[in-house]
Amino acid sequence: MAATSSLPIVDFSVWTSEGTPLERLTIAKELVTACHETGFVHIRNHGVSPRTLDNAFAWTKKFFDMSHEKKMEAEKPKESIAFRGYIRQGVQKAVQVLDGDKEAVQTLRTVPDFNENFNYGSDQNEEQLNIWPPESTLPGFKDFATKFYWECWQTAQLILRALATGLGLDDKEFFLKYHDGHGNQIALRHYMPVAAAEIESGQKERLGTHSDFGTVTLLFQDDCGGLEVEAPREPGKFISATPIENALVMNVGDLLQHWSNDYLKSTLHRVRLPPLQDRYSGETRMTRERYSIPYFVAPRSDAIVECIPTCCDEDTPAKYAPLSWAEWMHMRSSTAFGIE
Repeated sequence: MAATSSLPIVDFSVWTSEGTPLERLTIAKELVTACHETGFVHIRNHGVSPRTLDNAFAWTKKFFDMSHEKKMEAEKPKESIAFRGYIRQGVQKAVQVLDGDKEAVQTLRTVPDFNENFNYGSDQNEEQLNIWPPESTLPGFKDFATKFYWECWQTAQLILRALATGLGLDDKEFFLKYHDGHGNQIALRHYMPVAAAEIESGQKERLGTHSDFGTVTLLFQDDCGGLEVEAPREPGKFISATPIENALVMNVGDLLQHWSNDYLKSTLHRVRLPPLQDRYSGETRMTRERYSIPYFVAPRSDAIVECIPTCCDEDTPAKYAPLSWAEWMHMRSSTAFGIE
């Protein structure tokens, strides 16, 4: 069981409303400090309304409450490595293998992640085509999901500007020059009920230990709990990221760690058992089901990631060669699906 500890909390209201430049700079520095120290932060007053989030979770539940046959009408093609469409339990596996070791990937995939997903992005992204259920199967779903995607992008743009500000970049639009909103992805994720012993014994995982491989992730989660984050300066120890009502959890992805020369941390995380005992039932301690909605922010496919000017100099040279996002995404996606 993970230790209970609080992640940093940032009130983002001066960025979602008319804050002064000094107020925005202060919060931007708080955000960057949290990303430097833990790589994870709760953000309050982020701009996505509680009503919108309630609707997003309601639609998520509607989708996963459908029969298996209806969900499979939007199935991800077997040989595709794009995070698009319905991904049934056992197909996708969160793994942390960054050197292309195929044997290590297959070993990790022997313990399945016990969840199911529906993934989508921008309908204008012709490199990763969306796979929607027919309108007759779930009327109104595509329309809401599309509006929700672009509402999340509004918040993501503010966060990218705040990060540039907090990192001391003269160009506050620096990150937005690489991001146009069409490379992002939403995962509607359903963690089915599972007996606690199956997780504790290692027979199953809810979501394996991994880092996110894009720029940043904005996570909306219900109140079930189970997200765990590796503790700062204590490798292998995980702390519970207790849900806060209407707050999102933002975390640094691999690309932002590269951009910042390791100043901002792409922290390992996982989903295990809920920390609160009222989330279980029966003699087998069956967990309550859990829903989460991560919004993965990523650049255009032609982006090359190089150390930003404020994070390297003669005394602190760049640690990484320029990184192709397309190549990095292909490698990480391939390992997630066990496809070469």
